[in-house]
Amino acid sequence: MAPAASLAIDSDFDGGNIRCLRASAPSRIRLEIVPDAGGAFFQWFYFRLTGAAGRDCVLRIQNAGAATYPEGWKGYRAVASEDGEEWPRVATAYDGKVLTIRHRPRGDAVWFAYFAPYSMARHAALVERMARSPFVTHRRLGTTLDGAPLDLLEFGTARALTCWIVGRQHPGETMAEWWMEGFLDRLLDPFDAAACTLLEKARVCVVPNMNPDGSRRGHLRTNAAGVNLNRAWAEPSMAESPEVYLVRAEIARTGVDFCLDVHGDEALPYAFISGAEGIPSYSEAQARLLARFQAMLVVANADFQTEHGYPPTRPGKANLGICANYIAETYGCLAMTLEQPFKDAASAPASRYGWSPTNCRRLGRSCVEALAAVVDTLR
Repeated sequence: MAPAASLAIDSDFDGGNIRCLRASAPSRIRLEIVPDAGGAFFQWFYFRLTGAAGRDCVLRIQNAGAATYPEGWKGYRAVASEDGEEWPRVATAYDGKVLTIRHRPRGDAVWFAYFAPYSMARHAALVERMARSPFVTHRRLGTTLDGAPLDLLEFGTARALTCWIVGRQHPGETMAEWWMEGFLDRLLDPFDAAACTLLEKARVCVVPNMNPDGSRRGHLRTNAAGVNLNRAWAEPSMAESPEVYLVRAEIARTGVDFCLDVHGDEALPYAFISGAEGIPSYSEAQARLLARFQAMLVVANADFQTEHGYPPTRPGKANLGICANYIAETYGCLAMTLEQPFKDAASAPASRYGWSPTNCRRLGRSCVEALAAVVDTLR
């Protein structure tokens, strides 16, 4: 008889994050999440458990109550995978301090994560696949602090209008890059009416991953310097936030008539949009465009809704370090933040997977349709 596999926890891989405090038995596993560089944020976890095939496992994340968004654990279920493809939800409970995950793996290796991971290898494959198309221009805007390339994909040849789409400023919000797959694949379809309409009238500039360093390091919100990129748009620097500095410079070169920044929200179980209502120069035209885009997206996608979301910021009180606020104020265009849930979507629950990569990709495809519907009104 083969000896029983020893119990082990690993996270030393792309996007991995956990520290094992104790793993003396499958029912007595104690863990803690490692903070981002700078120490201000933590919530993302992603790790592998080996040696527990067919055994009831109880994994307790001891510092969950001190995480950046502890309210995000309420009603939350972790995801687990034994093949790296399917990420169903597993039994999870939160008592106000400790997050407890219970699962019986079938095989000797199982991965747990806060949301379905999106690896840098998959990112590279996505960029390569897009770059092979004759309809796409791929450019490397520069490099990050860890030396990773910052990729830009440009679709269409029209110059009358320019739309910018950026995602994953917060690296732990992996749903943003799953969304990108749906959005980009639809843009590439030469037989898709919405994509053709959009690209006849506008060029679309896409940065699928704004934060490669944080993604690889397993961060929740920051880059290699511990900077929250979505608070750096007012005064970025090559020393601390080169990702924003490079993209902002390219936007200044191309101009921008529409901007969508794709994120995930830890606490709210909804897909929704946050506008730039609080900027000093917010106009009736921007308000009308925001309402129209949201109305078109509601029609295009059953998961998207407008009833629940962030309350609008009071006039003149917007943080101009936030991407959508900076773009809307500087260029007078429609700029928004799209949020997706880490949890199951309360408006369209799915018991096995919750909000999943499939939902993300579907929402990305729907945003092509909504943007095509409003493109004539952007200028």
